[in-house]
Amino acid sequence: MFIIKHRNAFFALTGALVLASLISVAAFGLHLGIDFTGGTLVEVSYDLPAPGTGGQAGGVRPDPVALTNTLSDAGFKDFSLRETGANGYTLRAQSIGDTQRGELAAVFSYQGGTAHVDQLTEIGPTIGTELRNKALLALGLVLLCILLFIAFAFRKVSKPISSWVYGLIALVTLVHDIIIPVGFFALLRYLTGAQVDTLFVTAVLTVLGFSIHDTIVVFDRTRENLRINHDKNRKEDFAETAGHSLNQTFVRSINTSLTVLFTLLVLYFIGPASTKVFALTLLVGITAGTYSSIFPATPLLVWVVKRRNRAKK
Repeated sequence: MFIIKHRNAFFALTGALVLASLISVAAFGLHLGIDFTGGTLVEVSYDLPAPGTGGQAGGVRPDPVALTNTLSDAGFKDFSLRETGANGYTLRAQSIGDTQRGELAAVFSYQGGTAHVDQLTEIGPTIGTELRNKALLALGLVLLCILLFIAFAFRKVSKPISSWVYGLIALVTLVHDIIIPVGFFALLRYLTGAQVDTLFVTAVLTVLGFSIHDTIVVFDRTRENLRINHDKNRKEDFAETAGHSLNQTFVRSINTSLTVLFTLLVLYFIGPASTKVFALTLLVGITAGTYSSIFPATPLLVWVVKRRNRAKK
């Protein structure tokens, strides 16, 4: 009942988090990668060290930080560099001139590694726009399907609020779960130059799926408790029922999220550099999703019920 009793404080905290994220986006903006704007994709591999040479013969893959500085010194702008496999890099750049294309192998052979340009692909702005539109369409369809599913699943619970309200409140919390990682990514873009690509969209969609799972667990327990009250002809205030439901699912929600967060922490600190931004986005998003499924979601149900009761008087 603590969360229900102090719901206004959690509403204020939620509003502050959303406002901070929106300010971050407005101040720093988002840097769209070539997946959405078009550009050049370069895949480079290195000769693996010969067996028994201690990693000397055949060269080694250069350090990513040092290679990033080398690319900048060579005139490459608006690019992102990711490790691929055990002996390669993927370069995504807004534009690469003819002179720079001819120097690619030499630039990537920094620190003695023998680099081979395996693929050089131009992604046109038309393809980038199509990917952006499909990403937005996928996001919209996900939200619509979630709304329809919850409204259908809770159709037998019409008192004290209709099933559509459960769905709408779930969407409100999902919007919160989108804004928080987007705001964080805007800050990350300012600090590290991170770009929004299809991997970021994948992370956001994953966060939505995880968050709605937690929210439905709490809502479903509320539905079950309402049914039990009805069957036993028990007169209990909706706020009390919602509070009991939160208490019954709180530990489960936290434990489920912690198991995922521990896995993501391992992926971030030990995994390849190419997945670090992806793992970090998921860490922030799932944390925000866990928070929204517990603190704003069910208290919003209570707020709607109390407002309707006051309107009837």
